Amino acid sequence: MNHNRQGFSFRSLHLSLRFVIPLAIALAILAYAVVPLVDGLTLRWAVRDMDIRSRLIYSTIQEPLAELLQKGERSRINALLLRASKDERLLALGVCNQNEKLIYRTAAFPAELSCKTPDKSGEDPAHLIRLPQGPVHFAVNPLEFEGSIIGSLVLVHDMSYMERRSADTRKYVILLFAVLGVVISFITVFVAHLSWQGWMEGVRAMLRGEGIIKPFSGPQQATSSELQPLVGDLRTLLRNIDAERRFADDSTITWSPESLRSLLHKQLVGERVIVVSNREPYIHLQNNGQIEVHRPASGLVTAVEPVMRACSGTWIAHGSGSADRETVDSHDRVRVPPDNPEYNLRRIWLTEEEEKGYYYGFSNEGLWPLCHIAHVRPVFRNSDWEQYVKINQRFADAVVKEADSDDPVVLVQDYHFALLPGMIRKALPKATIITFWHIPWPNPESFGICPWREELLKGMLGSTILGFHTPYHCKNFLETVDRYLETRIEHESSTISRRGQLTMVENYPISIQWPPAWHGTLPPVEQTRAEILDELGLPPDHLLGIGVDRMDYTKGILERFMAVERMLELHPELVGHFTFIQIAAPSRSALEEYQNFEARVHALAERINIHFTLEGRPAIILKAEHHEPDQVNRYYRACKVCMVTSLHDGMNLVAKEYVAARDDELGVLVLSQFTGAAHELHEALIVNPYHVEQTAEALHQGLIMPEYEQRERMLSMRALVRDFNVYRWAGRMLLDAARVRQREKLAARIGSDS
Repeated sequence: MNHNRQGFSFRSLHLSLRFVIPLAIALAILAYAVVPLVDGLTLRWAVRDMDIRSRLIYSTIQEPLAELLQKGERSRINALLLRASKDERLLALGVCNQNEKLIYRTAAFPAELSCKTPDKSGEDPAHLIRLPQGPVHFAVNPLEFEGSIIGSLVLVHDMSYMERRSADTRKYVILLFAVLGVVISFITVFVAHLSWQGWMEGVRAMLRGEGIIKPFSGPQQATSSELQPLVGDLRTLLRNIDAERRFADDSTITWSPESLRSLLHKQLVGERVIVVSNREPYIHLQNNGQIEVHRPASGLVTAVEPVMRACSGTWIAHGSGSADRETVDSHDRVRVPPDNPEYNLRRIWLTEEEEKGYYYGFSNEGLWPLCHIAHVRPVFRNSDWEQYVKINQRFADAVVKEADSDDPVVLVQDYHFALLPGMIRKALPKATIITFWHIPWPNPESFGICPWREELLKGMLGSTILGFHTPYHCKNFLETVDRYLETRIEHESSTISRRGQLTMVENYPISIQWPPAWHGTLPPVEQTRAEILDELGLPPDHLLGIGVDRMDYTKGILERFMAVERMLELHPELVGHFTFIQIAAPSRSALEEYQNFEARVHALAERINIHFTLEGRPAIILKAEHHEPDQVNRYYRACKVCMVTSLHDGMNLVAKEYVAARDDELGVLVLSQFTGAAHELHEALIVNPYHVEQTAEALHQGLIMPEYEQRERMLSMRALVRDFNVYRWAGRMLLDAARVRQREKLAARIGSDS
């Protein structure tokens, strides 16, 4: 360490000398040029001084001298001249008559001078005469008496002192420049040393990631503005490298469970992943004395569960099943999936009051409507907030217990845990926390409704990486943070810095498993369609449409039913020949808003069926019950049209599930423009679900679309879902996390060596 510092000091001194030597040469040349200039200026100042002295002496003795000349009193004239010549610099005086003949003079009057100003050459001032005995100042002034000129007074001042003064001046100027050179050199060396030291420390700080992946800290804060151009260039370079890496990853990696496992072992050195979500991937329920296992109807579970099977690790979730407690061990863990266990499910228990406040209250009466533009007012209560904070802390404590190192990789899922990243960060400062927000993020004005907006944002900024479905949601989040918190936001790199913690905000469009888990296990599409039609009591040539959702007001189920009704009104030939099947799993039934919504859905379906049922063939079949994934896939394969008409959604994986299910490469997807999926599945029939006629016409277009067009559209969508599957979604986040961890470890290593 000391050797490095000594080497650094020697190098900085060596670099400083590169400035000092040219500076010394420049000062010497300047001194050489300045000395003659100073000599000339000094001489002119002296001559001017003698001019003034001459005029002063002349004005003093002019009157008495003229009067004495007029009287011819020679002795008194000589006495007057003698007294005047005793002035310090005055060498001699002389008096001339009108004919310019010297008639009186003092003893020291030079013989070379007369009453006339001698001819002179060179660049000397006008009154300076150079004699063999030295330079003199020569001045001739007229003598007047009663208005007539009677002669002139000649004053000769000794200027030899100027040569001595000039020599002294040259000496002082050279000394001044020498001292100035020493002082400037010292200052230059000192400043250069400090500057180089500051720059080197700044470069070391940048190598540790300061200013690039986290803010400058300590002494480097003072030089951060000077380093900003370099920091900007490095950020651009890193972004380009990351973009090239991502492109290389996408072009060279075939995303699958195997490639995801390989990535974990290579990039994250086999780190076990901890997933945190409210909804558990498997629910154990009591049914007539038997324990049954169900998969919940959840896009989150659909996306994340295959990732966990590929990565292993631990999934922490709320144990909500009636038989959940009976199936866990003493540490509240159970191995899942039941038929082929690959990871741990750690269950967290909530009381009825806690679930009411944290889940039904703050999460689903507050945050859910706040983030969805579905025209339902959010409700915020202090009691709900207190439960939300309490449960987030409980999950944070569980993460700490489940972590087998001080820097685990934690995937926090969704809006139920906005505070969790900050809580984990406080307990595990080195943790890599990836938070994914599965629902839309509103604009700053809408989010400002929340009374605890700052607390939520601060909690989320505990994340290392914060993911959203679309760039638009990322933009909304950055603007929200900018509005309500004191942070530094780098829009180009999409990062937020707050109190030394850097959060990368990125869009990661979520997807589904590919190939689907049921691939190769289901009968052909035609056989499946025939079976479904037979089960429903419908003729073989009957047309089917499908919608699969939770019973939620954001999913556009009412708007979908109205579009079906309008389509049958516009195309009555399809009445009795088309049935729309709506699978709507009950959701949040404890909330009055959801109870009222479910009642409205049932009422609308009944009203439409009253008007458009023909020969027992209804227009709408509403299945308001839970269906397992394999059951849902059978309906996907049997139905010609799938309608996704969400009023506002993060991604909506139903659209991708339908595409994945259609291995016959047929079928039509009608997709709301307000879903994240609409930004990817461009070959779907994109609609505004609020526009009933437009949606009705899209449904009709899908029912009559020729097979060649169906195939063209479906092939393109299937290729996208295949390439951009859930393993790619998770892989991109984990790759970004791995790079952040590598940078932090490199920064720590550089910091320890410096």
